[in-house]
Amino acid sequence: MIVKSRKKSLELQILSYLYNRMEFSEKYLSRLHALQKGYEGEALFESYIEQLQNNYLVLSDLFLQVNSTSFQLDCVMITDEKIFLYEVKNYEGDYFYDPKQDRISSKSKEITNPLPQLIRAETLLRQLLQTHGIRLPIVYNVVFVNPEFTLYNAPKDKPFIFPTQIQRYLKQFNNYSINQLNKNRFVAEKLLSLHTSDSKFWEIPPYEFDDLKKGITCEVCFSFRTSVKGYSCICIECGHSEAISIALTRCVEEFKLLFSEDKITTNVIFDWCQGIVSRKTILRILESNYTKVGKTRSAYYK
Repeated sequence: MIVKSRKKSLELQILSYLYNRMEFSEKYLSRLHALQKGYEGEALFESYIEQLQNNYLVLSDLFLQVNSTSFQLDCVMITDEKIFLYEVKNYEGDYFYDPKQDRISSKSKEITNPLPQLIRAETLLRQLLQTHGIRLPIVYNVVFVNPEFTLYNAPKDKPFIFPTQIQRYLKQFNNYSINQLNKNRFVAEKLLSLHTSDSKFWEIPPYEFDDLKKGITCEVCFSFRTSVKGYSCICIECGHSEAISIALTRCVEEFKLLFSEDKITTNVIFDWCQGIVSRKTILRILESNYTKVGKTRSAYYK
């Protein structure tokens, strides 16, 4: 059972929105690509775990702290007797393992060996659990989830799970029994309660409202070449049609995330949409989907 599912992080959402509306430096392009690639890999691995027949407790994307030290966990699965910890990597292409240097690299770049990072996470997780009286053994593995990934000279003594091994590895859990679900739930609920924000590690470029491109983007191809016809928002680029109420609500949610301290008003959203939706329509949709605060001209929505 998925107790905490993998969702797009707020950092990834913000970067994705900004990417459509401003120029990115190489630093932020790389960050966006890494977060998107990581999210896709972790979501894929979670989809595999969901197919397990037994009711294990699974938590994805946890950000925890112990003794003022922060650490992130891609996936935790709790059984009766153990906690299984997974570091998920979505590398793609041909890589080589150097046993002398304990390094993984491709022809074009070297990547950080994920195993030391995972061992550190396991140590910190064990310390955190012990402070709360939980002493379950922890088994850790690095999961290379991308089917297009190959590691030449792969070590046999490392806790690596490769794409062709994932399904076979997970099948073993269908043979286990669950007898102490309440105990497991206590552990899962404790970890969930300790989950905290990772916002201090975000890498977001500075931005202002006036600097961002305005308009409603197509939900399929992300083009700004959209127009309103009747009750539909139509993309001139790819032809996709979307109900104007849905397109505008999506646009408002984007504004809310990028400018969380600003008030949502008809005029602000009119400017944010580059005026392609009438103020009358914006007002109608805001009235239907958001809570109005105030009754004067200074009223806003939340």
